Amino acid sequence: MEKVKVHRSVAKLKTINLFYFDTKTNGPVILCLHGRYGRAETWVDFIQHYGDRYRIIAPDQRGHGLSDKPIAKYTTEEMAEDMIELLDFLKIDSVIVVGHSMGGAIAGYLAVKYPQYVTATALLDKSASGPDQPNTLPLDKIPAIDPVTNNWPLPFASLSEAKAFIHQAMDSDLSYQYFMNSLVETVDGYDMMFSAQAIAANIAYYERWFHLLPSINCLVLLIRAKGNDAVSDEDFIKMQSLLPNCIAREMSNPNHNVHLSNKEEFYRYFDEFLKRTFS
Repeated sequence: MEKVKVHRSVAKLKTINLFYFDTKTNGPVILCLHGRYGRAETWVDFIQHYGDRYRIIAPDQRGHGLSDKPIAKYTTEEMAEDMIELLDFLKIDSVIVVGHSMGGAIAGYLAVKYPQYVTATALLDKSASGPDQPNTLPLDKIPAIDPVTNNWPLPFASLSEAKAFIHQAMDSDLSYQYFMNSLVETVDGYDMMFSAQAIAANIAYYERWFHLLPSINCLVLLIRAKGNDAVSDEDFIKMQSLLPNCIAREMSNPNHNVHLSNKEEFYRYFDEFLKRTFS
C-alpha cells in the first residue's frame, strides 16, 4: 500500500496558533485528539492505516508540541473551542472525532456542544469521572508544576541521557515513545515540548462529565485498556448506560495507549465503529 503523505502546517486562528497534520486526502474527515503530554505524532500509524480512505486531521493541542502555549486554564471547553476554530479555518463542517485520554474528554464535549460538526465520536481509555466540585482557585494560585516531569533533571545534557532517563521512568516502551515524541533539543539541552503550566492547569480545572453523556446523540465508541487503571469497571458500565448509542469494547492489552498496544485488535474495533457510522 502506498504511503500516505502527511502535510504539516500551522493554523493561525483568532485566539491561538495550532500546528497540525493533515493528509488532505478525499473522504470523510477524522479529527484525532491526543492525550495529555502528547502530540499529533501519536496518530502516525492511524493516519497510515486510514489515510487512503479518510482525511485525517491531527493537531498538537494548545500547550503541547509546536502549538502555542498561552497562560490559561486549559479547560475541556477551552480546548474544544480551539478545535471548532481549526475546523472553521479548514472549512470542514463534519468530522468523526477520536480522542485519546485527555482528548477523549474534549471529543465528548465537542459531541455535546457542537453536534452539528460531529458525525460520531470515539473515546479511547477515558473515564467521565473527575472532581465533584469545580476548582474555584484563580489561575495565578495554581502552581505551574507538572506532576510527572517535576522531578526530572530537565533539561537533559545529552540525547543519550534523556533516552536513558525517560526509558527508566516509563512503565512500557509505548509510554517511553509517547514522551520521546515531545523531546526537543534547545540551546540549554533536551527538554519537553509541552508546557508544565498547561499540564498543571488542565489537571487542576478538570471536571467530571457524566452529565454530558445522555446528550451525545451520535454513535460513540468506548474503548478501554484491559483492567481498570484509567477507566474503572463502575465507570465503564455507567458510561455505557448513559450513552444513547454506544459500542463498548475492552482491549486485551493493559497499556493506556489503546490505539497502539494491539493495532490489529484496535483497528478491528474501529472498523466496526466506522461501518456502523456509515450504515
